[in-house]
Amino acid sequence: MSQQPATASAPDRQPLDEHAAESVRAYAADQRARVDVLASVLEDIAANGYPSPETGVPWETARDAHLARLADEQPRVA
Repeated sequence: MSQQPATASAPDRQPLDEHAAESVRAYAADQRARVDVLASVLEDIAANGYPSPETGVPWETARDAHLARLADEQPRVA
């Protein structure tokens, strides 16, 4: 994925207002950070092998923690 935004403007596109454009940029930065974390985990697995099951977190614990984080977030409008 490219780190540089597309610079050529297409004639069939409508510009976003500044607030919407900033929201899209923030979302893109968040997604890029998530992908970077995933890439670093995969690189670690490639370099060192899989972690042992004893050092992992049971999926139920991870799921419950994630659901708790989602419940604490501010509501979003699509």
